[in-house]
Amino acid sequence: MRHRIALPLLAAGLALHGGPASAAEPATTGFPIVTQTEDGVPIPRSAGLPYAPKNLPDRIVLTPGADPAREMAVAFRTDTAQAESQAQLAVSVDGPTLEEKAQLIIGKSMPVDNANGPALYHQIRFKDLAPDTVYTYRVKGAAGWSEWYQFRTAAAEPKPFRFLYLGDVQNGILTYASRVIRQAFHANGDIRLVVHAGDLVAQRDDLDHDDEWGEWNQAGGYNYAIVPQVPATGNHEFVDVIQPDGSEAYKLGPYWPAQFALPGNGAEPVKATTYYTDYQGVRFIVLDGTSAINLGSMEEQTRWLDQTLASSKADWNVVLFHQPVFTCARPNDTANIKAAWKPVFDKRKVDLVLQGHDHCYSRLTSEAGREASARARADGKLQGPVYLVSVTGSKMYRLNERAPNQPDKIAEATELYQIVDVEPRKLKFRTFTASGKLYDGFDLERTQGGNRLHEIDEPTLAARRCADEVGPDGGRCVASAK
Repeated sequence: MRHRIALPLLAAGLALHGGPASAAEPATTGFPIVTQTEDGVPIPRSAGLPYAPKNLPDRIVLTPGADPAREMAVAFRTDTAQAESQAQLAVSVDGPTLEEKAQLIIGKSMPVDNANGPALYHQIRFKDLAPDTVYTYRVKGAAGWSEWYQFRTAAAEPKPFRFLYLGDVQNGILTYASRVIRQAFHANGDIRLVVHAGDLVAQRDDLDHDDEWGEWNQAGGYNYAIVPQVPATGNHEFVDVIQPDGSEAYKLGPYWPAQFALPGNGAEPVKATTYYTDYQGVRFIVLDGTSAINLGSMEEQTRWLDQTLASSKADWNVVLFHQPVFTCARPNDTANIKAAWKPVFDKRKVDLVLQGHDHCYSRLTSEAGREASARARADGKLQGPVYLVSVTGSKMYRLNERAPNQPDKIAEATELYQIVDVEPRKLKFRTFTASGKLYDGFDLERTQGGNRLHEIDEPTLAARRCADEVGPDGGRCVASAK
């Protein structure tokens, strides 16, 4: 469910301060501050109301450029007293003299009014960087500078690295999902990139929208400021807006273009939410399933997807979006996405397809089912795209009727994170539970003819499922039928 905004929209468009909004930094339209549902029920707030804008920067999020060996960007929030967007950037040194050679960089700001008070979101791009180099930066609030944050640019050539894949964080963000995110960083050193498969927040299902984004940033903390984030939109990043004639229209929520400074190199009508980034031998391609299904951009996104894959010189191609091709919870697969994008994935030999939306876990290697997939591997056949669905937050759905036989591994009522180790000729994919137990895993080996999939030898947990109303941990089953 998305929250429906039934009040008139504010008339003024809120473009980024400092000049016209570009495709990479799009304008956003004002939304009314909604404090109750359509039925008049007050929208819950976070305990203690901790998320008011302050005179020091918060919600600091690093994102990669199209070429993260040479460009990164940062977005952050302040109160309205800090009108100018400022950062200092320097090549890292090993003593406390970072500011001596720091370069002052000016960016742009975007106003976002919310239930916690008016705020400015700032976006600053770090360009002309040196590959595989450690940089430090800090950002400015009215009361002073933030601490120094440190990041490393990508190497200019393929080089092993590790990335973290998170499904829907969305619900119970600080209460439940935060421990999963923190466990992932604590137990798996040197994560160089984080990919999010949409529905980062719930759009007021649980809490006020600004509180949700406050919790999302708090859950990741400083990790989001030092590790580049690669987010995809989900349906909960959109709102239903009631038009003057009473009809409903989808609209991207006000926080997405403010919170993330993305490359803006995607499909023409949806450059705010589609893009690609090339990181050390992997091309990450991010699509917008909600816009494709509901806003008429399917054809443009499909064409751009095909062109972006065709032009890729990467060792590996990973596609990220929200609504899954093969569902693990819903009665039917996502038919329009399946019809449009799966043929492109097959033709262009995509390696991984990372998705969310279903609030369950599924690793699927053959539409014909797990037995057919195992026979194909035994017969020496090559592996096509591997389709993953995962969930990080607390909302859970029951598995559908196909789940026992079609995916290779499934789970319900289980919070998970995924660690992927990239080498030039091998991908090592491991799924872990919230407490750090190994749940699933495989290796993709690149051969001259294509990929071969190898199941891992390490012991993994048995499939976690509810038994009627009893959950896999012995308490109540928290998964609901979809």
